[in-house]
Amino acid sequence: MSSNTLLKVNNLKKYFPIKAGVFHKQVGNIYAVDDLSFEIKKGETFGLVGESGCGKSTTGRTLLRLLKPTDGEVYFNNRNIFELEKKQMRKLRTEMQIIFQDPYSSLNPRLTVGEIVGEALKEHGICKGKELEETVINILSKCGLRKYHLKRYPHEFSGGQRQRICIARALALNPKFVVADEAVSALDVSIQSQIINLLMDLQEEMDLTFLFISHDLSVVKHISNNIGVMYLGKMVEYADKNELFNKPLHPYTKALLSAIPTSDPKIKKQRVLLEGDIPSPANPPSGCRFHTRCPNVKPKCKKETPKYKEVSSGHYVACHLF
Repeated sequence: MSSNTLLKVNNLKKYFPIKAGVFHKQVGNIYAVDDLSFEIKKGETFGLVGESGCGKSTTGRTLLRLLKPTDGEVYFNNRNIFELEKKQMRKLRTEMQIIFQDPYSSLNPRLTVGEIVGEALKEHGICKGKELEETVINILSKCGLRKYHLKRYPHEFSGGQRQRICIARALALNPKFVVADEAVSALDVSIQSQIINLLMDLQEEMDLTFLFISHDLSVVKHISNNIGVMYLGKMVEYADKNELFNKPLHPYTKALLSAIPTSDPKIKKQRVLLEGDIPSPANPPSGCRFHTRCPNVKPKCKKETPKYKEVSSGHYVACHLF
């Protein structure tokens, strides 16, 4: 692990047990995240994309130990966080935060904005009284909110303003690493660009490192340095954003890129249409998990799981075509 790497993930797995019957016996698993490996460098943004239900959000929450991992290792500043005791993990919480997807349900409607943003500061004993209020006002101003917003409640704000409150809450502890879980998907397109630009400005100002989870590749391209593509719990491709957009290798990545709308009506894109639905993570297909929908499927794909390998410098893919 290089000195420039903040977060390194090795063979991460998160399975949810399926229980049935009177005695709730385990009859199977939901393979939400299955053998994921990647790393994020300090001050950079790693974009994680894929269809709904592919395991992106579960990955983000497992990295922060909000969910208990099934297997694997996650190194944060050269420390395996899965081996830390409760007290050690509590100290580390100030350095790792999350911005949740829904700015409506993730804010407590009974607390004022000042209480919401200052809650973690009080809980960790960082500051109190006048210092607490000044710290909250400072972080709110960085996120585009004003002092008079302190005494207001979440229902008095628009969706974009609520997401700014969520961002302020995540950054109040001055973290090093932030998981942005679909942070703009619930917002209007015009507001999305404001929030994305805010995150980029804050990243530069506060030296933040992001895991940016989204299903929108055009948004991910704008904010990310490197991009990983997930399908049914597995990473199928990983590369620098320009490399991924200019030279996509995996058939699934090509299909996702072909679906991005273009603003120029003269440019006609060749859409790659995928047949069928995404299989159940409780009963994934044998061999390559994408073979049931792949336009380039070979007999080998149905039997053998492709190895996740580096095909060019920094460009990884899991496909029998390479």
